[in-house]
Parts: sequence; structure tokens; C-alpha cells
Amino acid sequence: MLIREVESFIEEDLGYDDVSCTIVPDRPAEAIIFTKEDCTVAGLNEVASIFCYFGIQVETDLKDGDHLSKGDIIFRLRGGAVSILRAERLSLNFLGHLSGIATLTRTCVDIVREHSETTRIACTRKTTPGIRKFEKLAVAVGGGDPHRFNLSDAVMIKDNHIKLMGIEAAIKAARKTSFTRKIEVEVESTEDAILAVKLGVDIIMLDNMPPEAVKETLSLLEEKGLRKSVLVEASGGISPENLEGYAKTGVDIISMGSLIHKSRWIDISLEIINSEN
Repeated sequence: MLIREVESFIEEDLGYDDVSCTIVPDRPAEAIIFTKEDCTVAGLNEVASIFCYFGIQVETDLKDGDHLSKGDIIFRLRGGAVSILRAERLSLNFLGHLSGIATLTRTCVDIVREHSETTRIACTRKTTPGIRKFEKLAVAVGGGDPHRFNLSDAVMIKDNHIKLMGIEAAIKAARKTSFTRKIEVEVESTEDAILAVKLGVDIIMLDNMPPEAVKETLSLLEEKGLRKSVLVEASGGISPENLEGYAKTGVDIISMGSLIHKSRWIDISLEIINSEN
């Protein structure tokens, strides 16, 4: 994590007058951070950056993506008591939130792997403003694909582009952009999917199609000799509860905004275990 990002987060949390931590005697202390439930841990580097900023010694044998059981220690800390208290909430927020995303992603990847060795689980741009890169990296830690980090990464033609331009005009305009960027088009029908592939796009996103419609589209692309020329992504309303049906279709990518915006924070705590009088 960059120093300017750490400073921004700390400024938000401490405010102009830290009236809680400064009442504590600032003497050397030791603490542990541990998980109170099973999880896939994420955010270790970010949290280590926060503690290092405060001059706190950090010890861990873990790496992002490790599976933890309830009670496992994530960090051992040594430093000034006031500094540990000031870093506590910000650090736990990162660990809890990012580990929650990684844990849900890992669950979804495991569901898909029961039916497909190649289908990727991906997130979307439905992220928290200001911390998108951390959330998307947590998806990657959980075994998922981060998809686009921003609008510059690829050309994505969505439903409103098509309403404004029409699908053919939008694809033709996209093909005039840099050759280095892939072109993806969102479609809601098999007919538009076939048209988009014939017009030379790299990826088609089958939006809000039930698994049966996804399978039908894939079959028609195969019949027309178009399947191998394009990546096919399913998206829209996909959750852990209905994920198995999509995994069985043979689609290349399943994108789920819920990996981030519906993930549950993992319960992680910091406990002072020793302080010098």
C-alpha cells in the first residue's frame, strides 16, 4: 500500500483530535490479531503497511490466500500501546472486508470446479469507491479473476451503448480503437450473440440469461463454427445458490458482482497480550 493511501485512511479514522487512544499510557505492548471464524485470509500486505507506518513490528507466517480456522493467529505485533490502538480498527476493517471477499470467492470457485476445470469466476466493477483495487485483489486471492479494473482496460459495449448506437455501429466504432484492447459486448439474446461474434468481438457477455438459454447459445455457436473464436461470459443475477447451473453450461467466464457487494465481513479481532508497566 502506498504511503499516501495509508495516510489518507489514517486521517479519516483519527480525525483532528484523537481523544480515545491518547488517554492510554504509551508504553511498549504486544498484541495478536486472530480470526474468530474459518476463512480465506486476504489483505495481509495492506495491513502490514499500516502497522509499519505506525512503527509497529509485525510477524506472520501467512500469505494471502491461506485457509484459516477459527482461533488461528494472523499477526503478532510489538510496539507502542497508543500506536497499536490507533492502527487497530483500520487494520481489522481491511482484514475483515478483504478476507470476506476472498472467502466468498473461494467458495464459488470450489462450486464451479466440481463441474468445470476451465470456467473462470470473475467479479465486476460493482465495488466500493476508493478501494476497488483492494477488493479486486481480494477476489484474485480467492482464486477469481478481477475482470476490468477500470474503463480503460477493455472496450465493453453494454445495453445502453447499444440503445444509443445500435449493436453494429457500436462494434464498428470499438474496432477503430487501439488494437491492444479487447472488445466485449453485452447481449440479451442468442441472435445478438451470433451477430456480435460474426462482427469480430473477442468476448460476448450473456446478460441475465438462465442456464438453459446459455447452453442453447453455446450450442448454436458451435453449430455455426463460431464457438472457438470467442470467449463467452455469463452474468447477471448469479449467486452461490444458482451457480452450479451456470457451471454446468460450459461457459468460459461467470461474472458475479456479488463476490464483492454481497460478501460478509470475517470476524477478526486484536487482543493486547502483554504490556510493560
